Amino acid sequence: MTQRNKHNEEPKREFLDQSKIAALQQYNDTDGHFSLVRNFRLADLVTIMNCVCGSFSLFSSARYLLSNDEAYLWSALAFPLAGLMFDFFDGKVARWSNSSSMLGQELDSLADLVSFGLAPAVLAFVIGLRTVLDTVVLTGFICCGLARLARFNATVALVPKDSSGKAKYFEGLPIPSSLFLVGMLSYWTQKGWIEGKEGVPLGVITLWGESGGLGDVHAVASIFGVWAAMMVSKTLRVPKL
Repeated sequence: MTQRNKHNEEPKREFLDQSKIAALQQYNDTDGHFSLVRNFRLADLVTIMNCVCGSFSLFSSARYLLSNDEAYLWSALAFPLAGLMFDFFDGKVARWSNSSSMLGQELDSLADLVSFGLAPAVLAFVIGLRTVLDTVVLTGFICCGLARLARFNATVALVPKDSSGKAKYFEGLPIPSSLFLVGMLSYWTQKGWIEGKEGVPLGVITLWGESGGLGDVHAVASIFGVWAAMMVSKTLRVPKL
């Protein structure tokens, strides 16, 4: 970075730091056991419902593993979609009520991680991606989603904005795009391409050792690996609708 660019960036960073300090002061000025709850705004409650949907998806996946009742599996597949509706409306509510906050931004990211990171990964495990290497790939998918959300929170102020103040594009795939993967898993479930029936499409590849050992991985696990890479990509820019 040239000396001139450094001088240009310093006032911008100082302004951002001052705005963050001012935004945080509202939480410092309130006391009491339930002061955090009193600081919640309507948009924050909508965001929390996104997390509720993600949590219900996780518990439904667990119930399916315990009971083998496909009704629980279909519920687990449906809840992330319900979470997307709350994720869409929390921003609308925040703009309508003019009540956006730093707390809301952090809540939004944490809720997205549950509904669009953890829930799809656990669903993939439930469907049949259960080898050791499968779980390594799915863990990488979750961690890349986490990293993508953290980067968004840290750099959103630097992304070019349109006339209304909205960011023009996403750097990397936004994590709600994982609903495409949930849709794929739903299709497999409908076709019976799941563990306990016909099995996951394309079968298992043994990278080393004997079949059934630590070197086994499902070929379709690569889809989650590629998706994870696209979420943390710096050069992939997705126009924001």
